[in-house]
Amino acid sequence: MPVDREFRITDAKGGIAFTVRVVTKAAATELAGIQEDGTLKIRLIASPAGDPTANEELVNFLAQQLNVPAKRIEIVAGQNGREKLVSVEGLSTGDVEAWLSTQPQE
Repeated sequence: MPVDREFRITDAKGGIAFTVRVVTKAAATELAGIQEDGTLKIRLIASPAGDPTANEELVNFLAQQLNVPAKRIEIVAGQNGREKLVSVEGLSTGDVEAWLSTQPQE
């Protein structure tokens, strides 16, 4: 996936935080790219975005992709909307950038 500008991941004590925009009712759960503002765009099968099922699907997808237990991932803000702030305990900026570098390019 080409990254035309810097992806914004914030390092924090014990982990990282980044923004996600979810698109629901998709054919597959997948990373859809990085938006111009640095937000990860993730497609989810679940619907709607504020539904607990969609939040659970997002956490499980990120846990699988980032190879961390789901209990280390928290939706810090935006639980009821499409725009979310996600924190991941025990990861660094480099870990997420390494994952992004392995994703298919659109």
